Amino acid sequence: MSREKEYFLTSIESNKGIIYKVANSYCKDTDDREDLIQEIILQLWKTFPSFNSEYKLSTWMYRIALNVAISAYRKASKRSRIHQPLSETAIYLDENISEPNENRDLLQALIRDLKEVDRALILLYLEGYLYPEIGQVLGISETNVATKLSRIKQQLKRKFTAQ
Repeated sequence: MSREKEYFLTSIESNKGIIYKVANSYCKDTDDREDLIQEIILQLWKTFPSFNSEYKLSTWMYRIALNVAISAYRKASKRSRIHQPLSETAIYLDENISEPNENRDLLQALIRDLKEVDRALILLYLEGYLYPEIGQVLGISETNVATKLSRIKQQLKRKFTAQ
């Protein structure tokens, strides 16, 4: 196996949580989620030779994964023209959380109802990414990140307290 192929496979394995989180955030059923995961991995492989090692690998992976997911989501929306809520599958995969939590479940449901770009933004924020990194992944300015996040947080807080 070539060094590049080995490095790619190792990178995918060590950052697979990124791929699953994005796929879980944008797909409603298992088959669609598996298709999206495959498409994300394919696009990562195609663009891997152009990866700039000056940037964090995880940031690059998020950018590719979110772009693929948003494109797939938009294509599916155009085809169906019917709004269907995403399934109750958790957005965040955390093996340490096993017991039910009403507040977490409500927050995840509210996040799933956000527009696709806003969902990507809050997903990166909750992952602990800094504003410049989020801007880099989504292709928007740091100021735009701050403004959008502030609005999203206010929106989520209003809806959360209204429940």
